[in-house]
Amino acid sequence: MGRFLVERKILMTNKHVILTGDRPTGKLHIGHYVGSLKNRVMLQNTGDYDTFIMIADTQALTDNARDPEKIRHSLLQVALDYLAVGIDPAKSTILVQSQIPALSELTMTYLNLVSVARLNRNPTVKTEIKQKAFGESVPAGFFIYPVSQAADITAFKADTVPVGDDQEPMLEQTREIVRSFNNVYGQEILVEPEGYFPAKGLGRIPGLDGNAKMSKSLNNAIYLGDDADTIQKKVMSMYTDPEHIHVEDPGHIEGNTVFTYLDIFADDKAKVADLKAQYQHGGLGDVKIKRYLNDVLQAELKPIRERREHFAADPAGVYDILKQGSEKANQVAAQTLREVRHAVGIDYFG
Repeated sequence: MGRFLVERKILMTNKHVILTGDRPTGKLHIGHYVGSLKNRVMLQNTGDYDTFIMIADTQALTDNARDPEKIRHSLLQVALDYLAVGIDPAKSTILVQSQIPALSELTMTYLNLVSVARLNRNPTVKTEIKQKAFGESVPAGFFIYPVSQAADITAFKADTVPVGDDQEPMLEQTREIVRSFNNVYGQEILVEPEGYFPAKGLGRIPGLDGNAKMSKSLNNAIYLGDDADTIQKKVMSMYTDPEHIHVEDPGHIEGNTVFTYLDIFADDKAKVADLKAQYQHGGLGDVKIKRYLNDVLQAELKPIRERREHFAADPAGVYDILKQGSEKANQVAAQTLREVRHAVGIDYFG
């Protein structure tokens, strides 16, 4: 057994329950960190929640079925990022979606309560289908993944789901499924979840190129595992103000990615305000503010990178954490499935 293995309680408590997670399609970046991961660590450390954090490999396969090795490789990378930012397996249950059989049956049960027309109206799904340019060839698994997410959330009776603002339509669909199920089968078994959203301005930070979205697919991200030299090179290449050609030129801070990042990551708000004033007046070059941002990000990410390297030295230990978490989660989800089967009336053999 790996040296990071910890003992876990199997039985649920009467605390609030969190379910959240990520698709394993690559390493996580600083957008994930400020938009979700920091909140997860904060909530975990309050002691007020039973926290389940899912690596959603089944969902990732809905649009990567022909490249399963990508998912398999990324599973470990996401797990390392979780541990690196402070997700503690003694306080949070880290699980792998595909290892929880109850989720598939719950998804099938809920599909009978959702119309194709309703799935078509989900704005998050519509946007993602357009972004991925599926056209008429959208995989059926991808089309129904909001129902799969509802299964994930309800399997653990989560009442709190930390997500980005763009995921509110997914939560609303889950709440509709919960209400439909409880109404149709006359039992208050499933729990309606509420979203826990990042602070204003942190839900989605722009990419290094000024694109509104930092994304693995757009290759415009700083990853949690990037080394110091890579971070510096990425920062020095960041998009600023295309009209700020000479140092003496007045510059714009609106839409200037460097200042956006400084607003998010720099603790010295007075210094950032002073830099903004100088930049707008003229006489402050892009190189100087990029160097300051590099110092800020290096200080923030160095301890994360070092913890990541520590855990990466024992991949077997990380897999042990995932295995143990999945086993614990499996018992919780299986209990919910037994209750659902009983409500539907298909527990024929007791």
